[in-house]
Amino acid sequence: MYNGPEHYLDSDANASRLMAHARLLLKLSRRFEAIAPAGFRHAARVANYKSGKIVIHADNGAVAAKIRQMSQRLCSELCKGGAQCNELEVKVQPRENLFQSTPSTQKPLSRTACEVLRSTAENMPKGSLRAAIDALLASSAKRE
Repeated sequence: MYNGPEHYLDSDANASRLMAHARLLLKLSRRFEAIAPAGFRHAARVANYKSGKIVIHADNGAVAAKIRQMSQRLCSELCKGGAQCNELEVKVQPRENLFQSTPSTQKPLSRTACEVLRSTAENMPKGSLRAAIDALLASSAKRE
């Protein structure tokens, strides 16, 4: 007979307390998503629960401020779901954005590249391209 990992986690005393807490957080998260205004469902989430205090993480300060204003109503609605809620603590904790671009770093030019660019610029007539190459040479980091 197959016993899933949940069976083994429930059988250990320490792990069973952890599993019960995880189930409670999942229940609170689902309840919060159901009662939160549509704009906040994806900008805030239940982070923890301890002794009647539910901790909510908001993506930014504006969402956190609005949830703080609505805390009494949200607390009473969360109580209807079965969990005791005496206090709602809201913290700003932005999610990690994996698709956010990172600023590029300046790559140094080799000595050969600098020499080739310099000789090319010297052989060009004065104009915008020559000025751009001169600016590149002046601002670039040189690799020795």
